[in-house]
Amino acid sequence: MPLISAKAILDDANKNGYAVGAFNANNMEFLQAIFAAADSEKSPIIIAASEGAMKYAGQEMLYSMVKTLSDAYPQIPAALHLDHGSNIKAVMTAVKAGFTSVMIDASHFPYEENLKMTKQIVGVCHPVGISVEAELGRLQGVEDNVSVAERDAVLVNPAEAHDFVESSGIDFLAPAIGTSHGAFKFKGEAKLDFERLKKVKELTGIPLVLHGASSVPEAASKKFEEFGGDLKGAKGVPFDVLKEAVKFGINKVNTDTDLRIAFLAKVRESVAGDKSQIDPRKIFGPARDYVIEVIRERMKVLGSSGRV
Repeated sequence: MPLISAKAILDDANKNGYAVGAFNANNMEFLQAIFAAADSEKSPIIIAASEGAMKYAGQEMLYSMVKTLSDAYPQIPAALHLDHGSNIKAVMTAVKAGFTSVMIDASHFPYEENLKMTKQIVGVCHPVGISVEAELGRLQGVEDNVSVAERDAVLVNPAEAHDFVESSGIDFLAPAIGTSHGAFKFKGEAKLDFERLKKVKELTGIPLVLHGASSVPEAASKKFEEFGGDLKGAKGVPFDVLKEAVKFGINKVNTDTDLRIAFLAKVRESVAGDKSQIDPRKIFGPARDYVIEVIRERMKVLGSSGRV
């Protein structure tokens, strides 16, 4: 199947009340794992690539691998999405490389500047069928003991979200509701502002995105630490919290850290188990298979399994 826009995938998720994983990839093994998991679970997928991933793998190489796998799994709806594009140059690089969806992340700018930049990206991408994501609010964990004023300064303003969506014409929005990137998201219990999320959904009606949504799976984390890694204090978004987020309107769930932990946990285990091993296939192959397990579990949680 040809690569399609993420809008085509997420519109169905929005209509039918489930979410689709956007899985970050930097290399061949991660891409193979994403497609293999999608095939097993009969799930649509969004392959996310950051500017760093494009630089590491080369945007043409990255696109070619995704296209090859998409052709090999013609039954799986798949989009190739630029994750956290920082400016128009990054977006245009992705567009020229064949990406079918982009995110412009201008959330660190004042509202008006964010809106201006986002409208510019929409004007470039929509005429050629490429979907656009933007973000409002700041992505950082918010603890229980912060004041209402502090929360409001960090998290998305629902009224602004409505105006932003109407004015920009974006296809999906990432509203900051209390998550953060990386493996160390919370000091205490994971707390997301579901009332705020519910209001944003009511006011916008479009697919919503949860960034910083990795769960730091216990089994993979234990394996990572068992074989020499250090993740002490790591805490992600539990599955039950993810399910609640989907119930309140999240349709795209970004996942990166979980895949990294799983892959490198298995690499550590393989290297420790056979110190004379020099065949990278014997090390990266099991790691790829472990990532498949993690992705399949995530698809079940999000409700995207069996949607194809």
